[in-house]
Amino acid sequence: MYKEFFGLDDTPFTLTPDPRFIVFTPSYNEVLASLYYGLENAKGLIVLTGEVGTGKTTALRWILRRLDSSVLAAYVFNPRLSIDEFYQHVTQMLGIKDWANKSELLNTMGKVLEERHRRGLRTVIIIDEAHELSDYVLEEIRLLMNFESDNAKHLQIVLTGQPELRDKLNQANLRQLKQRVALRCNMHPFPSVEEVDRYISERLLIAGSAQPNVFTPGAVDFIFQCSEGIPRQINNICDNAMLAAYSAGEQVIGRQIIEQVAENLDMLPRNESVHASESVLDNPGSRVMRPETREDLWTGAARTEAVKPRVFTDEPPMGIGHTNGHSNGHANGHSNDYTNGLVFEDMDEEVSLELDELVSSYHKFRN
Repeated sequence: MYKEFFGLDDTPFTLTPDPRFIVFTPSYNEVLASLYYGLENAKGLIVLTGEVGTGKTTALRWILRRLDSSVLAAYVFNPRLSIDEFYQHVTQMLGIKDWANKSELLNTMGKVLEERHRRGLRTVIIIDEAHELSDYVLEEIRLLMNFESDNAKHLQIVLTGQPELRDKLNQANLRQLKQRVALRCNMHPFPSVEEVDRYISERLLIAGSAQPNVFTPGAVDFIFQCSEGIPRQINNICDNAMLAAYSAGEQVIGRQIIEQVAENLDMLPRNESVHASESVLDNPGSRVMRPETREDLWTGAARTEAVKPRVFTDEPPMGIGHTNGHSNGHANGHSNDYTNGLVFEDMDEEVSLELDELVSSYHKFRN
């Protein structure tokens, strides 16, 4: 509805996990590099955990689109499967059609995986929402990891889920599976307002915007507080804010609109901290992913080099540096230096002195 009003080719803040809109912020890039490292180096069992809405499914779909043609991958998005249903899904992926019992199935599967490995081919099973898997299916996954030779795994499995997955793997009855985990990746919310600003600006650029600074710094700062740095919540706030701005005829979105939207969505900020992401290993190996994947990872930030970093400070009181409820510095994408915008021409010394004292008092009040 608001695409033409803001000059967009696409809707930038949908809630669907569209890998076209992936943004290579530093914290997100760490997770993608970890997945890349684990798959390229045949790490066997990989576990990716993260809070709801942090972009796990988007990352998986980005990875799936970049797997080499030599990789046979199955993506399980509905984890509430019985053991028989799970094996039916896996056998369909491997092209195994005729099996009378589990023993026959495992024997045939072992031969197929061994032959694929001998030919230099990889086989990967990616299971989303894995925290919903039953303990029985997780035990079967552990047994599947036994398909290996002396020096290599014949099957790779990626489990991704909410933090509850880590709790599940810490259960005493699943300790054998936990010991098989070769690599853990943790997807955190964006740790800073600068990453949120980059995320918003780049999604606008991807959607065709000629002006990435649609949101003022004060608006972005409040989005960070309301969303707690979670991408899905950022998308929800921004999408509703752009709709509200379109309805009001405003092409620059300030903090006031965000406050209204956040209140309607019941997302006003709480006093909770957002933790920075943990550093992870990376590796330049290349075999499983298509050649351009490594370049995408290492140069993904190039799209936003044209967007100058902005200084995030609180917006000033009405009447200082504001026009029609918006900061001039915000509208132009600059930082809030309120003294630089004051020009004293044709004023006597007494009036200038009073204005200087007013600005000085304002800064003392802020500090």
